[in-house]
Amino acid sequence: MRKVFLLAALLSTASIAWAGDTREATYDRLSHAGEVLHQIMSAPDRGIPEEVLDHAKCVAVVPHLIKGGFVFGAENGKGVATCRTEKGGPKGEWSAPIFFGITGGSWGLQIGVEGVDLVLIIQNERGMQRLLTSKFELGADASVAAGPVGRHTSADTDWMLNAEILTYSRARGVFAGFALNGAAIHSDEDSTRALYGHDVSTRIILHGEIPSPAKARPFLDAVLEARHQSRQAS
Repeated sequence: MRKVFLLAALLSTASIAWAGDTREATYDRLSHAGEVLHQIMSAPDRGIPEEVLDHAKCVAVVPHLIKGGFVFGAENGKGVATCRTEKGGPKGEWSAPIFFGITGGSWGLQIGVEGVDLVLIIQNERGMQRLLTSKFELGADASVAAGPVGRHTSADTDWMLNAEILTYSRARGVFAGFALNGAAIHSDEDSTRALYGHDVSTRIILHGEIPSPAKARPFLDAVLEARHQSRQAS
């Protein structure tokens, strides 16, 4: 009996430690995602165009994806996303964040690059609906294209018409659009529990039905600031 109690105590301690580690990793991801977006938009003439941000339904960031090798795959990356809600007028306001993982997806000959940041701009309601599912594949379930880079872009180009999701990468300080086909995106329920303290559905979060925790502010503030930065540089 004493062994049973000891085992239960050890499992409980391990569970608490694991939950604490997950919580800290989740907080770090929110902070780093905000830093990535701010740094990208601070680069003269190499950020996300003002028109793309105006048109965006959701913004997602995978900070500092680590992958070595000859042909890259976005393996075991973890990201955070927010979407516009119907509150706050025609432009809406940004929802509390959701969390996701990304696996697979070959994206070219980037030899020797180890740290890569990803940014995904979900353009419309169809793209947002993909985020509400537990898993989907870029290029198969959701159309994807390389996002335009700069301070402005023409409204009559293909990026606005043909893709649900625009994708970008930043490696060694170079920020560019690229088509991330074949990558699978799936919900990260552990991080959701770590931030909100309990299970909560992606739909409730992205529809703005739950308030944003204080720890989400670095990321959400960076999303709001990105639009301001693009205007300042115009």
